[in-house]
Amino acid sequence: MQTENKVSSQKFSNRLPVTWLVVIVLALSGCNSEGLQKSMEAERNAFGKINQVNVLCDQALWDGPLGDSLRYYYGAAYPILPQPEPIFDLRHLTLEQLRQDPLRKELRTYLIVGDLADEQSETSALIRQDVGKEKIRTLAAENGYGNSVAKNKWARGQTLVYLYGLTEAKLLKNITSSFPAVAKRLHQADERLIEATTYFSGEDLTLSEEVRAKMGVSIRLPEAFYTALADEKVMWLRRETSEISANILITKVPYTDQSQLTREGIKAIRNEIGKEYVSSSIANTYMRINDVDLPLFVETTRINGDYALEARGIWDIVNDFMGGAFVSYLIYDPAKPDLLFIDAFVHAPGKEKRDLMQEMEYILHTAKY
Repeated sequence: MQTENKVSSQKFSNRLPVTWLVVIVLALSGCNSEGLQKSMEAERNAFGKINQVNVLCDQALWDGPLGDSLRYYYGAAYPILPQPEPIFDLRHLTLEQLRQDPLRKELRTYLIVGDLADEQSETSALIRQDVGKEKIRTLAAENGYGNSVAKNKWARGQTLVYLYGLTEAKLLKNITSSFPAVAKRLHQADERLIEATTYFSGEDLTLSEEVRAKMGVSIRLPEAFYTALADEKVMWLRRETSEISANILITKVPYTDQSQLTREGIKAIRNEIGKEYVSSSIANTYMRINDVDLPLFVETTRINGDYALEARGIWDIVNDFMGGAFVSYLIYDPAKPDLLFIDAFVHAPGKEKRDLMQEMEYILHTAKY
């Protein structure tokens, strides 16, 4: 891709400072849970990487069909990247391993899984203790399984999600049915760390003001981004290192009708911008969406209260061997005559892209049109 200056890379820390939190117990949105009955006190700050989930369960459970189900759902491919990467990086731990290495009690995110019918299970005993007898008693009158969320059991900044069932079959049903809500909660637990990583080197307020003045959108931009191109139609922001190229495209499109807010509508807008503005050093090259090798995933969402269409997939360069992942948002405000199109795409050959795309997505979600 054509570019001018390059900006040196920044090293990001995986440790997020956390202020003192009063221990709280939360009900898992969308799941059958009332929260834990026992308050938990913590003294140390938790640590751990983005998307890392520590599965605390008995070895026999992890090695059997229940473990297969956990890996199937939580370790499934993250949508949508050129090379498969899991939604979460799972690490299995037992209570015995936590006793052997107390530092393992200070990790940020735990998924604690137990079959309550197993009276010999240490993990199930822990769940009964933390969730409380009254909550366990109500399961039989409900669907036979439950979910609870706690904060800060062994360290400040921890999120602990409990999955449990009265039988192995009920626990299996719990794992499959609760995955969307649990995954959402786990991603929410990562947001502060993603923010800290994304803006570790600070924010470029001058560049943000330049974007606001030209495009009418407020957006938080990290240091190291610069304006690669700005004309009467498009702003192209970039961050270049020796290993990755991170890019943001911003443009406004006159709103005509609802057909623009469709899969084909957002695809046409992105392909038009890619063909006109993005090429490699080889003649007769341009960027396009590649929805042949992998599907273009489109859904509706909201960006700071505004209706938006989200598209994610992979891009390639016609007549060259380049490609990568992208995420786009087409934002509609009925009070404005134009749609706002914001897009983030990366080029990082041979590098994992999941965490990088999450950082780029976080930036786009700060946009206020």
